[in-house]
Amino acid sequence: MEQRPHIIADTSRHDPAGDADFSRILLKESPDAAIVLSTTGHILHWSPTAEAMFGFSGSEVTGRLLTDLVVPTEHLGEERQILDRILSQGGATHESIRRCKDGTLIYAAISGKLVERSQDGTCVIVMTQKDVTQLKVQRDAKLVEARYRDVLESMPDGIIMVNATGRIVFSNTQAERLFGYDAGTLRGTLIEQLLPDRLRAQHLEHRSHYLGQPRARPMGIGLELYGLRRDGSEFPVEISLSPLKTEDSTLVSAAVRDITERKRFERALQEKNLELAAANQAKDRFLANMSHELRTPLNAIIGFTGTLLMKLPGPLTSEQERQLRTVKLSAAHLLALINDLLDVAKIEAGKFEVTPAVIDLTTVLEEVATTLQPSAEAKGLRFVLVLPATPVVFAVDRRAFSQIVLNLLTNAIKFTDRGEITIALECRSEEGRQIVGVTVCDTGVGIAQADLERLFEPFSRVGSDRERMKEGTGLGLHLSQKLAGLIGGRIAVRSVFSQGSAFTLTLEEPPR
Repeated sequence: MEQRPHIIADTSRHDPAGDADFSRILLKESPDAAIVLSTTGHILHWSPTAEAMFGFSGSEVTGRLLTDLVVPTEHLGEERQILDRILSQGGATHESIRRCKDGTLIYAAISGKLVERSQDGTCVIVMTQKDVTQLKVQRDAKLVEARYRDVLESMPDGIIMVNATGRIVFSNTQAERLFGYDAGTLRGTLIEQLLPDRLRAQHLEHRSHYLGQPRARPMGIGLELYGLRRDGSEFPVEISLSPLKTEDSTLVSAAVRDITERKRFERALQEKNLELAAANQAKDRFLANMSHELRTPLNAIIGFTGTLLMKLPGPLTSEQERQLRTVKLSAAHLLALINDLLDVAKIEAGKFEVTPAVIDLTTVLEEVATTLQPSAEAKGLRFVLVLPATPVVFAVDRRAFSQIVLNLLTNAIKFTDRGEITIALECRSEEGRQIVGVTVCDTGVGIAQADLERLFEPFSRVGSDRERMKEGTGLGLHLSQKLAGLIGGRIAVRSVFSQGSAFTLTLEEPPR
């Protein structure tokens, strides 16, 4: 059979119709995004490659400004300068960041040229944009590894370096081990890949804000941060951010620390604190609610013992009288202890109510002095009350004020065996505000400097063994301090061991 020669078409001849066909092929099949703009920057043509690169269809973009669609806000100034250069010089080439429809950022190599249309003589801008994101990642990675690899590998935390598009350019061994990736496999991936799905959108927004004002700081202050391992498991993290400026861009360094153990410990501690708080509240509620049940029988004991001591039911022997006085004193001591405990419990439970009222402090101090002066004189102590010549009127809760002074005086008498007890009231004005001070001085045993720090602790009994043997609950000063805080005051102490002490309650009018 006769074989016919294989004929190859001669394409060397010029075909005007083919030129148009090649132009269409070039616009449609170009590996780079081809875009035609008006001189005002509005989109006239959007190639299929542009659709694939940016995610916008041609119908979505036609007639719209390119800057509104794919140029991040922080690059608008740069973009306007490039457009002006194309219009004035006929063309320009640069590299910049572009934003896709889904919010992803990419690096693009951009070329633009001013072209005159043959139909009507108007000018348009023909622009090509090539995605060079991975090339930029490789360049940044080489720079970081050449300059900082040894330092970053020596860090105890996982270190991840991210460029302006959010892609990882470097991760040290600790970071790769932390997230469960093989060496080098994180390079070029978006940092959001290391976050749970629910946190990615929020992180993308925070990342954009950070790049606008980069500075060293903790990430997500006040938020719970979690990392996502390759196997899909989550773990709590602590992240510190810091910028690293290079010749042509700014990278972000993230130091990542796994805080799983810390969180476990914090949860255990929180649970224990909740248990302790619940137990403490139960104790406070019990004590506050048991006021009537505890006080009533003691008041009955004290009352009936007093009746017997008055010999109303009949005469007593001396031994019976002695024993009844012991019962009465012990019951009174127990009642004082219960009263202190209940008051402290009410304060801790927030059930101790104070009602400020305008009162004459001199009158209150005279009443307290009348109550305790016999006890001081029974020990052979001189009792001195120093008051201003005129009444001192002040708005304060009468009961709390009286209780504080009573406690301070009781302590002074208890720990003073010779000398005197002095209670003095002073009043002054500072910047139009009234300030009063009540000072209780004694010449008793005093307090060692080492004991002053724990003086106001509950059940604290300071001093020598002999002094600690004296009757007392160790609650008086603690309760007084709590009461002082409730009425807006404070208690200060000065003391010299074996020479005496001075306790001062200071009250100030609130600022007007």
